[in-house]
Amino acid sequence: MNSNDYIIRMFNVHKRYGALNALVNINLDISHNEFIFITGPSGAGKTTLIKLLYLGEKVSEGYIIVDGMNLKRLDPKRIPFLRRKIGIVFQDFRLIPEKTVFENIALVLEAAGLNRQYIQKKINSLLRKAGLEEKIDMYPPSLSGGEQQRVAVLRAVVGDPKIILADEPTGSLDAVSAKKIMDLLIEYHQRGTTVLVSTHNQALIESIPAKVISLHGGNLDSTLSQ
Repeated sequence: MNSNDYIIRMFNVHKRYGALNALVNINLDISHNEFIFITGPSGAGKTTLIKLLYLGEKVSEGYIIVDGMNLKRLDPKRIPFLRRKIGIVFQDFRLIPEKTVFENIALVLEAAGLNRQYIQKKINSLLRKAGLEEKIDMYPPSLSGGEQQRVAVLRAVVGDPKIILADEPTGSLDAVSAKKIMDLLIEYHQRGTTVLVSTHNQALIESIPAKVISLHGGNLDSTLSQ
């Protein structure tokens, strides 16, 4: 494969927090339209790795290329452009409690300057597919955990990103809710999106054929195909 076949490349990446080595010499290539699980015990570096990819954190050493952009050299003014290419799903949802379901999802499209008619049509369609059309005017605190996470996934995908980063998206959910979340992520992967999911849930990993990246103590243990 040549360099154009990869949407994410990590070269000798180290991340330190003081004396703590969160990631150690990570070298990793991720192709366009791959579905990858990042696994490992708590503290292995899964969340740190994901944060580096959207510049939630900066590398201590090495460099990362995301869709042709060298993150180490990226002008801060270009960070919003980078993040428009990436949909992020957090374990703790990070929905705005004072905004409705519609308003939470619409934020991404409004930031891109799209017109209200398009936004309304796009979000209505997504909510129907996710079985949340009746929740459109509700506020996050009134939703179940599974419903909130589905809204968080819709917020991540509404801008049709090239990459979805999901950090323990099913960690606090029951099995039924977790399946609905994974079904949404798989659907977007099938449309051509590159999807990275961090999880320590072995049953979840075994239920979906995907590449698995294993971290332990900040080190990349292995890359396996299932």
